[in-house]
Amino acid sequence: MTAQDQPFKQEFNITVYTENQIGLLNRIAIIFTRRKINIDSLNTSPSEIESIHRFNIVITETEDVVRKLSRQIEKQVEVLKVYYNTNDEVIWQELALYKVPTDVIAEKASVERLLRENGARAVVIRKDYTVFETTGHREETDALIKVLQPYGLIEFVRSARVAIIKHSDGFNRKIREFERIDPGQEVIENEFLNSREKVFTM
Repeated sequence: MTAQDQPFKQEFNITVYTENQIGLLNRIAIIFTRRKINIDSLNTSPSEIESIHRFNIVITETEDVVRKLSRQIEKQVEVLKVYYNTNDEVIWQELALYKVPTDVIAEKASVERLLRENGARAVVIRKDYTVFETTGHREETDALIKVLQPYGLIEFVRSARVAIIKHSDGFNRKIREFERIDPGQEVIENEFLNSREKVFTM
């Protein structure tokens, strides 16, 4: 097989809507581990719906592999729906913090200018160090690392990715539509999962 024949790999954002259950994160991670797939970024947070959590998982793989992974994740009892999207199909950001010596910042006006040009702002200023914050895409936060290295960058940390699907009506709307069509005592029930393929389609 030539290089041209090999399947194309790219970054995919996998969005998982789940009930908030202990142990689910571990079971989802095992799905990737068994296939020897590295997770580039993993973020969990509450969703727009009370008691439902949202996972955002970033991996670099072929679409065929991502499709199979999504189906396997969706088989977990607590998982309500899984979507996967390319970077072009989502709006995403990462937050980064940079710790630099305060005396350098005070003495080097060029550093302040470079920070402004990169959209950074000071969140903590102490006698020994200053912490700056910026948000953006990976290449943007990486670029600021290179800018600050010559000025004695002490520490750097970046958050996991947060992403919103561009052309989505929202999962909340799907839940409300199902409740209107088939009302019950509870919107989120395990038996509700039997109808998810019919109901939760974006």
